Amino acid sequence: MRSPSTTGFTAWDARPTIAMVSVLAESNARGERGKALLRLRFTAEDLLQVTFAGHPAPLMELGLAVAMLQRCDAPAVFGSWQQRLQHALPGSARPLLELIPPSGKGPLFLDPMSRGLEDGLDLVMSAPSSFVCSELERACTITGLPPTLWMRQLAKQEHAAWRVLGDALGAAHACLVEPAWARIRSGFDAEHAWRTRMVADLGIQVTLAGLTPRGRWRGTTLELDAADTREFILNGRGLLLLPSMIWAGTPLVAPTADGPTLLIYSAITPLPLLDAPADADPLATLLGRTRAAALRLLTRAHTTTDIARALGVSRSSASEHATALRNARLITTRREGKVVWHACTPLGLDLLRAR
Repeated sequence: MRSPSTTGFTAWDARPTIAMVSVLAESNARGERGKALLRLRFTAEDLLQVTFAGHPAPLMELGLAVAMLQRCDAPAVFGSWQQRLQHALPGSARPLLELIPPSGKGPLFLDPMSRGLEDGLDLVMSAPSSFVCSELERACTITGLPPTLWMRQLAKQEHAAWRVLGDALGAAHACLVEPAWARIRSGFDAEHAWRTRMVADLGIQVTLAGLTPRGRWRGTTLELDAADTREFILNGRGLLLLPSMIWAGTPLVAPTADGPTLLIYSAITPLPLLDAPADADPLATLLGRTRAAALRLLTRAHTTTDIARALGVSRSSASEHATALRNARLITTRREGKVVWHACTPLGLDLLRAR
């Protein structure tokens, strides 16, 4: 039975499963002091089923790249990347701007967890019509905007509209992802190795809390920085971690009907700071050349000014690099009057020894 939706889409009137209801449970309460929090409620079984994705997902990175192009609050390291690609993005790719907002919370049928572009496109183009309708409606609800004509045509499964979507995904991938894929893959592998080592040395709870600067546990609930307060009950199905080299926002959650909940988080080093694989040492592959040099410098305490002078960068840039290393729990910072001192943590020293 079909029923008209509030956004003008025609969606299936289907009963959600119990698992979907529990995973999609949301909290309207704000975090402490008004800060938004993402809350993930674990069971003991969930903690035993936390895994890392084995490979980056090209369409996932593509969707996040489209979102990052539109963000006004992107970190400074993305400035030239945004400017260059905003101009380079071809007209045939720009319809994606209607579907993917700056929040990165676009329709889930656009970015399946595929290994390559072609199999990913096959999954997109064969998405069930009921899933397409519900996801387009959800995306409009999040943005508060009415569906565009093209979105309505996609919901109606019009062939011409889907041909435009396929062309847009291909053109956007060729512009935003394909030229950087070697660096994305290399950065992903380094991130995977680093987080896996953290699990072995410090445990899964410390590793998960370290995904955002103020991550912490309250009992069996993981609280992470977020754009808005939401709560997900994992319900014994586990968590799949997917680092993104392109996304610089707070973690995103993609519930699935019959598998682990997907958590997308920003990798320790963003794409603009990643060196070409052939030119980088292992530490630079993980952190980027400048941050790797900063970490090596901080085996002894140095001020922000010291870092700037040693690396040949501005003081503001040195401060940004120090903040990134501190957020990754690789260095600690203390203030003495007007002087800020930085030094490696035991975790940072361990990383240097391992590399």
